[in-house]
Amino acid sequence: MRAVIQRVSQASVTINGVKIAEIQSGLLVLLGVVDSDTSEDIEWLSNKLTNLRIFNDAEGVMNTSLKNSHGSAIVVSQFTLYAPVSYTHLRAH
Repeated sequence: MRAVIQRVSQASVTINGVKIAEIQSGLLVLLGVVDSDTSEDIEWLSNKLTNLRIFNDAEGVMNTSLKNSHGSAIVVSQFTLYAPVSYTHLRAH
């Protein structure tokens, strides 16, 4: 399982011009899952995401979790996180 997370003030998912999900403050999670991932992997990542202290507390310090900030999350399937990438094509000449 691979995830890219971004703290957002708002986010939405639109498919063919139709908004299917929307949140205010919270996390946008791009998630790649493979056959070998287990329910334990899902539980570990879920706990990690909800308890990651990346939101500002009352003093403006990043010390509050998604769970404690009462934020939301949008999780978007992103199978390309497992795509093979050839770095030889990325070199500057």
